[in-house]
Amino acid sequence: MDRVISLPRPLRPALRAVTYTRWLHLFIGAVLAVVVAMVSPGLGNDTSLAHFALMLVTPVPLLAVAALIPAMRTAESVQVDLLLYPGDRPHPDIARSPSQSWGDKVRVFGWLVTRLWLGFVTVTVTVNGAAGVVGMLVPSVWDGLTAEPLGLHEHWQWWYRLLAPVAAVLVYAALWASGAAMAALAPKLLGPSPAERLAKLEERTERLLEHNRLARELHDTIGHALTVAVVQAGAARAAGSPEFTERALAAIEDTGREALNDLDRVLKVLREDAAPVSRRPTLADAGRLVESARGAGAEVRTDISGDLDAVPGPVSREGYRMLQECLTNVLRHAGPVPTTVRIAAGGGRLELEVRSKLPAESAAGTGGSGLRGIRERAELLGGAAECGPCDGEWRVRVELPIAG
Repeated sequence: MDRVISLPRPLRPALRAVTYTRWLHLFIGAVLAVVVAMVSPGLGNDTSLAHFALMLVTPVPLLAVAALIPAMRTAESVQVDLLLYPGDRPHPDIARSPSQSWGDKVRVFGWLVTRLWLGFVTVTVTVNGAAGVVGMLVPSVWDGLTAEPLGLHEHWQWWYRLLAPVAAVLVYAALWASGAAMAALAPKLLGPSPAERLAKLEERTERLLEHNRLARELHDTIGHALTVAVVQAGAARAAGSPEFTERALAAIEDTGREALNDLDRVLKVLREDAAPVSRRPTLADAGRLVESARGAGAEVRTDISGDLDAVPGPVSREGYRMLQECLTNVLRHAGPVPTTVRIAAGGGRLELEVRSKLPAESAAGTGGSGLRGIRERAELLGGAAECGPCDGEWRVRVELPIAG
């Protein structure tokens, strides 16, 4: 059986591609400094402080102009994804949109300057460090180097070869640390601004609210369909009439088909399917719910006034779901009892009221998830819902504003 040879933990980054892509990222950032050094005063033996200052300061105005370009943040973010975090999914804390504010541009400028200066240090350490390590191993190379900065003798000594591995590790550690520093700074300087983070949080909140709404719709639709199916099946078995059984099966079929359509629509939304989804039912489709309840044996009387087609879409759709939940609760808790449905639209408000015989065994509690959902829907639309016993009946009354 083959054994896998693993390096000591401190040396493991040497085998990771990210160490070298980060090194390349810093090298690219130092290009302007190298260009300045080649133009004036030229690459040579001038190692004065003024020489280095010229290389590091001259490109700064150019970087300031580049930072003013909104797309610069996007370009830098692409490089960060490719070189600082290669192979990983896009870093969640890196903004990939153009700069939106002066604060974004200032942070991009800080990023460019940091990349320039740290990149220049990385180039210097790489070139001189590599030359020093090779010189420690090869005497002829050492004779062409300046030994004083290393604190060593001017002429090569045999024991320099013993220092070469130590020097190589130090150079490697410096390069790894530079790359890690840039990776740590990237989310701070190229990350989204507080306003962008807030907008992203609001978008996520909207998605969660939408998913909760869809889950509630599924609860209402599937619960209604199953309740109707159970009541219809029980009534058909008790009646023992072929004609009644035929009507019950037809009602079950219609209700099940409607539930399947709603289920398909909700799943398409959750999957973010590009295909158009079917229309959500509104109060104009309330007749389907009434006929479904009647098919289950309930005596449903309706009193509808006003133009339901003129009710705003959100209010009408939520009103449909409230009515569906009310009729489902009637069939589930009281059975096929006489029920009155009143819908009135006009005067800037929509009134929805459902009355049914109160179950004999209880004054039905008001803490069920269905009733709580009705109250929540009403409150979100700026209205109110009342649920409870009234004059010997169970009443659900909802009032919603529809003006404007």
